[in-house]
Amino acid sequence: MRIYLESLSPALDMYCRNEMEKLKKYASVKDEDQFYHQGAVELLVFNFLLILTILTIWLFKNHRFRFLHETGGAMVYGLVMGLLIRYATKASDVESGTVYECEKLESGPSTLLINITNQVYEYQYKREISHHNINGHQGNAMLQKMTFDPSIFFNILLPPIIFHAGYSLKKRHFFRNLGSILTYAFLGTAISCIVIGLIMYGFVKAMVHIGQLKAWEFHFTDCLFFGSLMSATDPVTVLAIFHELHVDTDLYTLLFGESVLNDAVAIVLTYSISIYSPKENPNAFDAAAFFQSVGNFLGIFAGSFAMGSSYAVVTHLTKFTKLCEFPMLETGLFFLLSWSAFLSAEAAGLTGIVAVLFCGVTQAHYTYNNLSSDSRMRTKQLFEFMNFLAENVIFCYMGLALFTFQNHIFNPLFIFGAFVAVFIARACNIYPLSFLLNLGRKQKIPRNFQHMMMFSGLRGAIAFALAIRDTGSQPKQMMFTTALLIVFFTVWVFGGGTTPMLTWLQIRLSASNSDKNTTKAESAWLFRVWYAFDHRYLKPILTHAGPPLTTTLPEWCNPVARLLTSPSAYGDQLKNEDTGYIINNDELSENYESSAHAPVPTQDRTGCTQLNSLA
Repeated sequence: MRIYLESLSPALDMYCRNEMEKLKKYASVKDEDQFYHQGAVELLVFNFLLILTILTIWLFKNHRFRFLHETGGAMVYGLVMGLLIRYATKASDVESGTVYECEKLESGPSTLLINITNQVYEYQYKREISHHNINGHQGNAMLQKMTFDPSIFFNILLPPIIFHAGYSLKKRHFFRNLGSILTYAFLGTAISCIVIGLIMYGFVKAMVHIGQLKAWEFHFTDCLFFGSLMSATDPVTVLAIFHELHVDTDLYTLLFGESVLNDAVAIVLTYSISIYSPKENPNAFDAAAFFQSVGNFLGIFAGSFAMGSSYAVVTHLTKFTKLCEFPMLETGLFFLLSWSAFLSAEAAGLTGIVAVLFCGVTQAHYTYNNLSSDSRMRTKQLFEFMNFLAENVIFCYMGLALFTFQNHIFNPLFIFGAFVAVFIARACNIYPLSFLLNLGRKQKIPRNFQHMMMFSGLRGAIAFALAIRDTGSQPKQMMFTTALLIVFFTVWVFGGGTTPMLTWLQIRLSASNSDKNTTKAESAWLFRVWYAFDHRYLKPILTHAGPPLTTTLPEWCNPVARLLTSPSAYGDQLKNEDTGYIINNDELSENYESSAHAPVPTQDRTGCTQLNSLA
């Protein structure tokens, strides 16, 4: 009997091992199923929040309620959902919160293979967590799933918002105020960044003095970094109310134009400051590092601008095809090439947000004219819809992040200093620059406009995305928490107070035809020079519009001019929207007598240009 048991023990041991392997595989499959289940729950939460937001928007519009914008409502719903997830769910996996020491590893690998009893598991790097932030909530899988990867914001959610801003740009009013918009966007953003950085450095020094911070934890470059990300304005709430109430067109354009270009400038400025590294003392000024950062800023901005514009110009090749006969294919190609501008810029080490912004502006100016009527409608509706969804997802997530983000650092002194710095910086931006601009503007920026622009300096999606992009250290976590609170305050208080402020400042509404009498002198002189070149040469090459190149190029260029000019250009009429507000028609009109007998274009049902013989 004893021999039998001894001979049976190896078989029994093998059987037990096999059963253990089966249990491990079953547990592994179960964990994987739970992972996908939690992913479905996460998507369901955002789907539910968007449904609530859409119903709330309808309710607000139906009752003309303007004291809380849709984005503010989305943040409220996100807050409530985040509160429920934080305190109504519990940690289901204790092991997920356990920290294991790996002294042999000198840096964090992107992929980690772990052998646990001959079963190899693969883990990928997600983010760095400070030791003081490791707590019981780390084991809550739901909270972990609700913490987005920052790359989702920059690669998926932000590009449609920025592209739509460029694609929907109203050229007439934008270029009439081009000089002022560029001043606010570039010089104003730099002023805001420096003022916020200096004020916050003073508060940081006070925090070090009273023992709330260590001297080595927060440097002057960190304060400038915070200043650059908080310089990104996003007055989406104010602009929506302006649009609904038909507020003065110049005020709307100044705010919209500033916010569009300001986002691009703030993103590049944030990156340039992040790579600023003095060789010796981080708090000391290093001329070499400073000029290197300035060079990086100019190079990245110019390169991103060129990348985005180049992709828009590439799409003009559809002019030489019959793709307009297939609107679905035409719309798909337009969308993919526009997205490629963003991805190419990121792959080249540039800024995709800047690239996709100028891609949208250039697409609207050139490629839009080549699209069929169906594709024009589809692209406008497509990007408007994507902008709506992406914007509301971001604001819903802002509400969620207040409770689901696990590494918040609430420092009352830093938060108070940030509020003070943001308001002072906005004042130092708007009032001095408006004074200087009024010295050269024939149509002055009135004082009530300046007050409204000061009031409309809300923070939103860009500031939030820049802050959440890096939360690996305590200073960055403190910045993120503070930025989130500032976004809440400005959207709810300033956004909700827009209508009373308009009434108090007695800002007029624009008449329906008040912008049709714009004179040449009101347009930016630089743009007038550019427009003449663009209208005579670029538009005829890149689109079906504009005067024929045979009338604008020298006579010896006629063979090439006939090849590049669309047949429809010979019958094209000058549009009031393209000429009346910049240059008199007499200055742009060309002698079309040589092409008087040219074929006259018509359009088929898809909007494609065709030729009808006059014979």
